[in-house]
Amino acid sequence: MTTVLPYKISVLVFIENHAGEQLLMLRAKQPNLGIWSPIGGKLEMATGESPLQCAVRETHEETGLSVREEDLHLFAMIAEKAYQGQTHWLMFLFRCKRPIDRLPPDISEGRFGFHSREAIKHLEIPETDAAALWPIFDRYRDGFVSLRADCSVSPLQITIEQVVPEK
Repeated sequence: MTTVLPYKISVLVFIENHAGEQLLMLRAKQPNLGIWSPIGGKLEMATGESPLQCAVRETHEETGLSVREEDLHLFAMIAEKAYQGQTHWLMFLFRCKRPIDRLPPDISEGRFGFHSREAIKHLEIPETDAAALWPIFDRYRDGFVSLRADCSVSPLQITIEQVVPEK
């Protein structure tokens, strides 16, 4: 018998400073309580918000950085099956093409830090981020990739579904 899990849609926004360090949030709430991840949040589905609109909104709400839709590049879509055994996630990953000038102030969702790509390898981050999201960012940040991750098995299984190379 298959367990029915809720499906949630979210965005992650990868933002860097002028030194090329990534802005990450040490999460103060679930999911990912106590671990580092890019900023983001769930779509306001009741209003018909698109993933791009959500990325613009979440970037402003969490960092104070006002970005326009054209400042963001959708580089990945990932479907996570049974994340933490509780929820299926459809996530849209955006790279912000505008660097952020300074560290945003702490918010109720967590506190921020800038980290080099090398330093991120040694941080406490979600398993799917280490196995999929950061390698995808490194490889496809200027193109596009669609993939799925089966989090119901260990180690998690990642399948690339489609790749659109950088133009």
